[in-house]
Amino acid sequence: MKSLFALFLFTIVLNPGSALACACGCGVFDVGTSTMVPNSAGNMAWFEFNFMDQNQSRHGASAVPSDDHGHEGLRTVTTALGFQKMFDREFGIQLDVPVVSRHLEGHDDGTTAANTAEASSVGDIRLRGIYSGFSPDMSTGLTFGLKLPTGKTNAPGFDADTQIGTGSTDLLVGLYHFSALSEDRLWNAFVQTSLNLPVLTRNAYIPGHELAASYGVYYSGVPSTPAFRITPMAQLRTTLKAADQGANGHPDDTGYQRLLVAPAVEFAFSGFRIYTDAAFPIYQHFNGNQLAANLMLKSLIAYSF
Repeated sequence: MKSLFALFLFTIVLNPGSALACACGCGVFDVGTSTMVPNSAGNMAWFEFNFMDQNQSRHGASAVPSDDHGHEGLRTVTTALGFQKMFDREFGIQLDVPVVSRHLEGHDDGTTAANTAEASSVGDIRLRGIYSGFSPDMSTGLTFGLKLPTGKTNAPGFDADTQIGTGSTDLLVGLYHFSALSEDRLWNAFVQTSLNLPVLTRNAYIPGHELAASYGVYYSGVPSTPAFRITPMAQLRTTLKAADQGANGHPDDTGYQRLLVAPAVEFAFSGFRIYTDAAFPIYQHFNGNQLAANLMLKSLIAYSF
């Protein structure tokens, strides 16, 4: 529990304090799931699906009319292929290749004239290294790597903050830790945190740095067989994103603080893991006027070999 508390303090210390919160609240950057945390040497591949429908205009912590924002909705579907290889019990690599589809509905210049835009392309690819050698049981690990500027940044009808790609190369740093909460090890907890720092930018757009963390509890005592296991989970997720900067940024209408609760369940069988969760906001605060989602869905199927 001391390690869990230390990681919690780590997320607070790295809180970028000045302006916390994504362009139109539309960022899909997040920590991974507990499924992707390595527990032995070997390989894992996965397919992930995320859905977010931002159909509520908000200012600060309150809902406001959509006319105040100029946009009525932003729907994002993200699918991703991932691969992780642990060379041994200490070192590994991880690759995430997302494909993003986005549909924007709004008004021309804040009037009642309808305006829609569609975009779909490969998103920003993430490549990370993994070090899990802090303890013999691999319960604590460090991740480090880069987000590459591979996503489209010139889709018609989208501002820089709602494009599929940010156009930036970002430094990624993360920590994770697992810990037993009961002597029988049926109740367990985990903490994951990841910091996203743009270091090379272009197109006069500097996306805000972002800190994401997940605090979860899971129960391993559901009756199961050696061939099939069900694990219920509950998570709290925090996302803190600084306002964008640059001539094409919108610092007054970007940046947010968000706290989500996410019940989840994982099924494991024959080398496969199927994970799904539904995340609901319990606290949100947005700079200026932004679009927010009342529900975010995530599903993942992974195979270890």
